[in-house]
Amino acid sequence: LQDMVPPEKLKYYQETRVIEIAPLAYMRGRTLHDAFVLLDEAQNTTSEQIKMFLTRMGPNSRVIITGDQTQVDLPVRQKSGLSEALRILKDVKGIGIVNLSGKDVIRHK
Repeated sequence: LQDMVPPEKLKYYQETRVIEIAPLAYMRGRTLHDAFVLLDEAQNTTSEQIKMFLTRMGPNSRVIITGDQTQVDLPVRQKSGLSEALRILKDVKGIGIVNLSGKDVIRHK
């Protein structure tokens, strides 16, 4: 965000809670109405964590979940919640899944 929003505007947005940055653990017990929510690095969520996150969606909310299934940092025997969610939700109407390839990734020099 610091690369995209001027510092004074970002500070204002955070103070007025237009933008909130919170750890995943802080989502428990909340329902997000009229919100745009981004969950990054979701390949490292457990099944319980991604379920908890997805059930926080309230009316008029949109959620984007990003993650790279090839870079899971969970213990070897722990399944990625992202992989499980993709398997379960792949044919649900209203849910879009976009898979990017190496051609879609542009790294900063």
